[in-house]
Amino acid sequence: MVDVKQLRRLGKTDIMVSPVGLGVMELSGGGGLIGAMFPTISHEDKNAIIKAALDGGINFFDTAEMYGAGVSETALADGLKAAGAADKDVVIETKWLPLFRTASNIHKTIDDRLRFLQGYTISNYMIHQPWSFSTPEAEMDAMADLVEAGKIKSVGVSNFNADRMRRAYDALAKRGLPLAVNQMRYSLIHREIETDGTLAAAKELGITIVAYTPLGSGILTGKYHQNPELLQNKNLYYRGTLKRELEQTRLLIGVMEEIAANHNATLAQVALNWVIHFNGDSVVTIPGATKVRQAQESAGAMNFVLSADELARLDESSRNLR
Repeated sequence: MVDVKQLRRLGKTDIMVSPVGLGVMELSGGGGLIGAMFPTISHEDKNAIIKAALDGGINFFDTAEMYGAGVSETALADGLKAAGAADKDVVIETKWLPLFRTASNIHKTIDDRLRFLQGYTISNYMIHQPWSFSTPEAEMDAMADLVEAGKIKSVGVSNFNADRMRRAYDALAKRGLPLAVNQMRYSLIHREIETDGTLAAAKELGITIVAYTPLGSGILTGKYHQNPELLQNKNLYYRGTLKRELEQTRLLIGVMEEIAANHNATLAQVALNWVIHFNGDSVVTIPGATKVRQAQESAGAMNFVLSADELARLDESSRNLR
């Protein structure tokens, strides 16, 4: 059940979301290029993951065209329907893929997104990446058209730096609309948005940061510290990256273990709690899940609040990892 007292506003819109959501990229397994990166999950297990998120108080779900060309969007809609979730009770964001396209394609493909979502509203529609044959201004104009046509409720961007985000914000403002979100990588071990101006600009403009990969691809769960042999299950690129981060984060993991014990929580829950509280209400997050217990664990991160001292200790312990 969603705790309405915890809900946060997306940017300057009237859309209210749980501070921890669920990213369903992992439910694209078997579909398209991205889907090839993930295991194929049964229909029943996908539905169970979505239900676990809903039961844990999550109302915010993130998907994208890129995640299996409709596979992830369909899995999300199927899971919500199976759980009996009404459209009014959930917030869905999805994304347009700009690669090798112009802004005119935004109009041409929106009906595909709506079809895959099977009647669920697109509360927020994002430009997935800054790579495009069109300017941010042209993209925002196309997105504003969709809002005016009633096909989406709000507009966001993903992976936009501070300058490009400002351009998108200004273009939407000319159409009388706010830029709701900028979805960026952010966690205790990936804090670049704090130093490159993106987070500061978002706070200034009233844009919510939606943090993806908040668990650092699993490093912040502690599982690789406890069982380094698990790294052998990763591909060569991730294996090398995670191995370096394994050594860099030993001090941080030790601090997280102490704090987790104080709250009867897991390391993952501490990591998520830091993301959603360190910057006040400015940041929400969308961890993924391939198992029911992971969705339950993520939702459980909303059941406690780290103290100011704990937030500061985690900040200090991870500062050199920015």
